[in-house]
Amino acid sequence: MRPPEHWHLRRRRSNRHWWVIGAGGALIFIVILVAVCSSGGGDDATPTSVVAPATECPADGCGASQGAEGPPPAVLISGRSAAIIEASCGALLYGQRERERLPPASLAKIMTAMVAAEHADLTRIVQVDVNSALLVVSTDSTVMGLAPGQQMSLIDLVHGLLMVSGNDAAVEIAEEVGGTVARFVDLMNLKTTELGLQDTHYSNVHGLDEPELYTSAYDVALTGLALLESPLLASIVEKKRYTANWSGPELWNGNELLNLYPGVVGVKIGFTEGAKQTIVAAAEREGRRLVVSVLGSSDRYADAIALLDWAWLNTEPACDESGLLGELP
Repeated sequence: MRPPEHWHLRRRRSNRHWWVIGAGGALIFIVILVAVCSSGGGDDATPTSVVAPATECPADGCGASQGAEGPPPAVLISGRSAAIIEASCGALLYGQRERERLPPASLAKIMTAMVAAEHADLTRIVQVDVNSALLVVSTDSTVMGLAPGQQMSLIDLVHGLLMVSGNDAAVEIAEEVGGTVARFVDLMNLKTTELGLQDTHYSNVHGLDEPELYTSAYDVALTGLALLESPLLASIVEKKRYTANWSGPELWNGNELLNLYPGVVGVKIGFTEGAKQTIVAAAEREGRRLVVSVLGSSDRYADAIALLDWAWLNTEPACDESGLLGELP
């Protein structure tokens, strides 16, 4: 607090009163300082890291390291939110708005695949009812190319769901496994509760934008990790191509990160106008597996690579040998 300009003229007679005012002002300053230091959240919330506090980037951008004495820098990405988790125990290593609820786009299909694998025999042959051509016209969907009357196994449909990101496959699976799409969505939300996901809700099986369809970077990273715990589903998201038992073409995986980054083992990409680009990616190096997620991105592959590079350089394994959360660095 700065005293008034004429304060010295009446200092003698008001010294005791000024001491009281000064003490009160100091107390107010301390309270304000504590409040400012304790505040968080909002668009400018600093990234979360259990490794070390992240810092703001300097004017020339974030480097790979700030030296042995300083904390790791923030990761500079185009995405709205992101998370990095340790696969062996699910520890959160780093996050940017990782709890913010955002649209997932086709990352919703990760849950669709898990529910299908849990509730159905994927070797079962079904007769297709969905017309992919109508979906393309009505919703501008990505499709694998299903036509009414085709005979296909559920496992081939799951390949089309996860690799091609076929909305037609998502609807066909939901109707075959759940009886109706609505009942299948209920199963997806039950699985969400089972996994302990606090910022995720599904309203459809394919990920097209809807107000009640949302997830967070942290939740969707955990969802991707849960999929990888299924050997069957993990083998699908790792494939670059697959020949289904049908009259259609060979299926190609749309996840280009499989070709761009050494050690990537899946899992899924997505895009809608509302969600922008989204990705969950898992990679392994020297026996360690990490899962990263990005929502609301304009360059999902560059973002995923930046997060993985940062994690390999700046973090140590956060889990003990038994796969439980160990002592964090």
